[in-house]
Amino acid sequence: MSQAAEALSAQVTQLPPAERMEVVELIIDRLDQPDAALDALWAKEADDRLAAYRRGEIKASALSDVIAKYQA
Repeated sequence: MSQAAEALSAQVTQLPPAERMEVVELIIDRLDQPDAALDALWAKEADDRLAAYRRGEIKASALSDVIAKYQA
């Protein structure tokens, strides 16, 4: 991490939690720029997965099972 990033990180840790979240949201919003090529890749991936599911090659999982897996 650069010195500037480390200094900024040190400053941010001094903020109250709500203000830190505002900084995080601002950074994420500025990073999240539309990318048509990436959107097309994700759409193809979703289509491929749905087709594989319909062919019986992959099975669905209950949402509760997925959440439980990542909460453990």
